Amino acid sequence: MESSNKASPNNAGGANRRIQVWYIVLLAIAVIFIGRLFYLQIVRHEYYHQQALNDQLKEYKIAPQRGTISANEAGRVVPLVLNQQLYTLYADPVFIKDAKNDAAKIAPITAGDAEKYQQQMLTKKTRYVVLAKRLSEDQKKKVEALKLPGIGLQAQDYRTYPQGSLSSQTLGFVDNDGKGQYGIEQYLNKQLSGTPGELKAITDVRGVPLAASKDNIQINPKAGDNLVLTVDLAMQKQLENILKQGLDNVLSTSGSALIMDANTGAVKAMANWPTYDPSQYFNVTDSSVFNNANVSSPLEVGSIMKVLTTSAALDIRVIQPNTVYNDPGSWSLDGHQVTNAESHNGPTSIAEVLNLSMNTGATWILMQMGGQTGVITKQARDIWHNYMVNHFEFGKNTGIEQGYEAGGYVPDPDNGYALELTYANTAFGQAMTATPLQMAAALAGAVNGGTYYKPYVIESSTSSNGKKTTKQPVIVKQNVVSDTTSQEIRGLMEYMITEHVKEGFPYLVFPSNFSVGGKTGTPEIADPAGGYYTDRFNGTYMGYVGGDKPQYVIFVRVNVPKNVKYGGSGAAQPVFASIAHMLIDNFNVTPKTNQ
Repeated sequence: MESSNKASPNNAGGANRRIQVWYIVLLAIAVIFIGRLFYLQIVRHEYYHQQALNDQLKEYKIAPQRGTISANEAGRVVPLVLNQQLYTLYADPVFIKDAKNDAAKIAPITAGDAEKYQQQMLTKKTRYVVLAKRLSEDQKKKVEALKLPGIGLQAQDYRTYPQGSLSSQTLGFVDNDGKGQYGIEQYLNKQLSGTPGELKAITDVRGVPLAASKDNIQINPKAGDNLVLTVDLAMQKQLENILKQGLDNVLSTSGSALIMDANTGAVKAMANWPTYDPSQYFNVTDSSVFNNANVSSPLEVGSIMKVLTTSAALDIRVIQPNTVYNDPGSWSLDGHQVTNAESHNGPTSIAEVLNLSMNTGATWILMQMGGQTGVITKQARDIWHNYMVNHFEFGKNTGIEQGYEAGGYVPDPDNGYALELTYANTAFGQAMTATPLQMAAALAGAVNGGTYYKPYVIESSTSSNGKKTTKQPVIVKQNVVSDTTSQEIRGLMEYMITEHVKEGFPYLVFPSNFSVGGKTGTPEIADPAGGYYTDRFNGTYMGYVGGDKPQYVIFVRVNVPKNVKYGGSGAAQPVFASIAHMLIDNFNVTPKTNQ
C-alpha cells in the first residue's frame, strides 16, 4: 500500500484555528497594554507626575530674621540685641571615609575634642550628627577647605549682645531651638520671631535642592519686629553699678532695684544681682539667675506698705495727716501680740507712725477703717482688701512685657485662720506678697495724683515693612487715691527724709529745689517650719524724686544683709539715696517752680 504525505484537511484547519486564537490573545494583550499606557500617560498623567514629583519634592522652612532690641541713650537708639550668623558643623556618618583622620583635621579648627568627634562620626543608624555649634565665618571657611566627604555646615542666626550682660534679665535670651526664654525674648517671642518662609524644591538623589527647577515654589520669610525699650541705657548702667556696690557694702549676695516714670508707667531701668551674660546662657548652672526678680519674685515687703495703708485711710478720711492717737505699745489679736521693733507708747502722730515705722500704729490705722479701736472688723478688712486689690492692683500680674511675671498674694478678708492678726500684718507688709514692680506702680498711683499706669518696658516696635508703632501709656485706674490724699502722703514721705537726716543719715540731704520722699522696710523672712526667722531679714525701700510732683519712683530690695540692725535703713536706704542723687545729677529731674 502506498503511503501519503498530505495533511488531512481536519488537521490543517485545527492549526489555523490555534494560530488565530493566539493572535487574538496577543492582540488583546497589546490592547490592554496600550490602554493601560494611555490611562497612565494620558488620563492619569497629572496624578502620577505629581506622585513622582513628591518623591523628589522637599519642603524647606526659611528661617526669618529675628527682630532686634534697642534702648535709648542720650537721644539716640543704641542696640542691645542683634543677630549674628554662625554655623553648625555636622557629619553624615554614611559618607565618612576615615573618621579618625577627619576628626584630627577638624578639632584644631573648632578647638574641639578629636576623639569625641571620631566617636560621633561612627554613630550608627543616623544621617545627622552635630559636632560643633557657633562656628565663625573664618572657622567655616577652614572646614570647607578640607573638603571632607560627609562633613557639612549649616548657617544659623544667633543673638549677639553689644552691651554684654547689661539688662540681661530684662532681655532674656534665645535658646538653640530659636525660642525666646525669660524676659522680653519670651514674652514677645512671636512678635520677635517673625514668620518663616517656605521653599518647595526638586532635589537630586542626595536630597540637595536643584535651585533651577521650574517646580520651586518660594514664600518669602517675614522678619520679626524691631523693638526699642523704655530703658535709658546710661541710667541702667549706673543703676546696676549702684546696686552691686550697695549689696557689697552689707555683704548681701542678691538684690534688685528699679526706676519707673511716675507719670507714665514706663520702666527706665531694672537691675538684678547676680546677673549673667546672655550670650553664654548655656554656661549658667543656677537657672534662678535668669529670672527678673523685679517682676517674678514676690516678697513680704515689710514696712514700706505703711505708706499705702496710710494712703487708704487718708483717702476715706478716717484719719488726717495731723491726727494724734494714744498708742498702747502693743495689740492683742487672735491670741497674738502685735508689737514694734522699738518700744513706744503714748500720744503718737501719723507722721511718727511712719517715721518710727510702728507696727502698732499701722494696725491702729487699719482699725479706723472699721470704725472700732481694739479690733479689726470685717468692714476694716473689706475696705483694706479693696484698696490692695482694686486700687493698688496687688494679687494680679501687671502685664509688663516680661516672662514669668508673678502676681503676688493677698489674703481673703473673710476666710482663713486668725483674720484679725493676718490683716494687721498686711497693714505693715507681712502675710501678703508683692513684687518690686507692683510696689513701684502702686506708689506711683498714690503720689502722682491718683492714676495707676500699667507698667511697660517697650517704647516702640517697627515691623518688617517699616511701620513704626509707638506705645502710649495705659491708664489702668484713676482715683487710686484723691489728689488731696496724694499731696498729703507726699508731705509725710518727705517729712521722713527730713527726720532721717536729723537722725544721722547725711546722704539723704538733697538740693532744696527738688522733692524726695521715701520709706524704709525691714521685712522678716518666713521660716518654712513656721513663723519667721529671728536672725535674718530683707531690706526694702521705696520712694520718689521730682520737683513740684514726683518724676521717678524708685524701689530697692536687698536680700539678707549682714552687719546692719535694720534692713531698710541700714541696707536699702543708702542704695535709694545713691539712685536719687544720680537721677538729680544726671537725668534732668525737673526742679520745683517755687521753693
